[in-house]
Amino acid sequence: MVIFTPVLADEEFRNAQKKFSDFITANGGTLSHQEPWGMRSMAYPIQKKTTGLYWLLQYDAPTDVNAKLEIQMNRDENIMRHMITRLDKHALAYNDRRRRKASEKPAEAPVVETSNAASTEQQVAQTEETAANAQ
Repeated sequence: MVIFTPVLADEEFRNAQKKFSDFITANGGTLSHQEPWGMRSMAYPIQKKTTGLYWLLQYDAPTDVNAKLEIQMNRDENIMRHMITRLDKHALAYNDRRRRKASEKPAEAPVVETSNAASTEQQVAQTEETAANAQ
């Protein structure tokens, strides 16, 4: 997980993600999953900032890539915090299940009742006309 400074524009945020993704692939790694979370509030201020741009990255790479990647992240001024963890087989299975569950969940469509509303308005108008004609 990487937390970028919140002052980055969208294009700069994407370029920073691409920079580290390319670094991993150039050093013999493969990207399993990337998930930009976007702007999030932090639990405590870091460098007098209370929000940050979060980016979750899962990759497979040789062991020496982690040390090289950490050096690159420490050098980059746009990164406020980062954390590299090694996932065991249970964590990988959990992540796969979580992603599948999220992708299967259908997005709720907003309820639009324009046809009923229109027919109700027509019925009210007809009722008013009928009442006016009866008088």
